[in-house]
Amino acid sequence: MLTQKLNTLLRYIELILYKTYADLKAETKRTYLGFLWWIFEPIMYMSVFYLFFGILLGHKTDNYVPFLLTGLTAWQWLKSCISHGTQTILGASGLMQQVNLPKVFFPIILILTDSVKFLFILTLLLIFLWIYGYGINITYLALPALLIVQLLFAMAITFFLAAIVPFLPDLRFVVENVLLALFFMSGVMIRSDIVPEAYRDYYYWNPIVVIIESYRDILMHHNWPDGSALFLIAIISLICVWLGARLIARFEYIYPKIML
Repeated sequence: MLTQKLNTLLRYIELILYKTYADLKAETKRTYLGFLWWIFEPIMYMSVFYLFFGILLGHKTDNYVPFLLTGLTAWQWLKSCISHGTQTILGASGLMQQVNLPKVFFPIILILTDSVKFLFILTLLLIFLWIYGYGINITYLALPALLIVQLLFAMAITFFLAAIVPFLPDLRFVVENVLLALFFMSGVMIRSDIVPEAYRDYYYWNPIVVIIESYRDILMHHNWPDGSALFLIAIISLICVWLGARLIARFEYIYPKIML
């Protein structure tokens, strides 16, 4: 019995990895630049924000370029996973009518796909920071743990939204507006010390603030991130991932019926 379950699990993992690879390969073939578009698109995105906020508005801090790019890189991964992942079950209605797969596969595959593209951007960011003068430090040892925390956090939100959106399709438009509001409330472009002291404790209740500042602590300031805060985010996210997966499983056979 145990062997059978392990074999099933291995087949599922193999299927997820293969579908992730297939989606990445198909995406590269849709543009002339191929996978290079994964690099050029965020570079153009970041350049627009820097020109507007850093130069035109003069909204600067010390070393504003690496400060902004680090925040944008972390934010873009989270935004992509949530924005794209929210619609994965809803968008797979055709496939559901043909193949019986655990519906939780769809957001997992999307998150893995966006995570692979994020690793390209993170590598470019690291190279830029090294050229800019921010060398490798022992605090880089905390970077893998931070990546896992953010991955769990993204999965937790994505699972819940992916489970609900098939019943409330218009919710995906609300998600986009909430993400826009969070962008300006999560320290992507501003330092925490300009937040009024009376509101600073509430500001740090936002897990995205903690995650983004942890990237800056590791990559720019060579400080160890707040381990207790990241651990709390990881535990809560892990619980929410499990609950979100259970919620998707509960509607496993309902999704194909409501999306006919």
